[in-house]
Amino acid sequence: MRYIQYMNAPSDPPKYLTVRNLPPRVSEALETEKRRQQTSLNQTVIDLLRKSLGIELADASTNGLRRLAGSWSGADLERFEEAVAPTEQVDPELWR
Repeated sequence: MRYIQYMNAPSDPPKYLTVRNLPPRVSEALETEKRRQQTSLNQTVIDLLRKSLGIELADASTNGLRRLAGSWSGADLERFEEAVAPTEQVDPELWR
């Protein structure tokens, strides 16, 4: 069980958690995430808890941008697109 390696010290016994009265929307969201990750429900919950608590695996590779995903507002996107618009223009002199 991979999660025991980073959730518990080697000498600690595995920890178990039972969640009761799970709201239907949370249950549906977990099922959706489980299918997206293609993992078990247990592993999905462990991964989500780990990420939300800021506990990363030592071998997890990241480019540091995950925390920014979904954080832009519509106005942020519009400013970005305006800023990069000149790079979308083709210089006819270069394409002769």
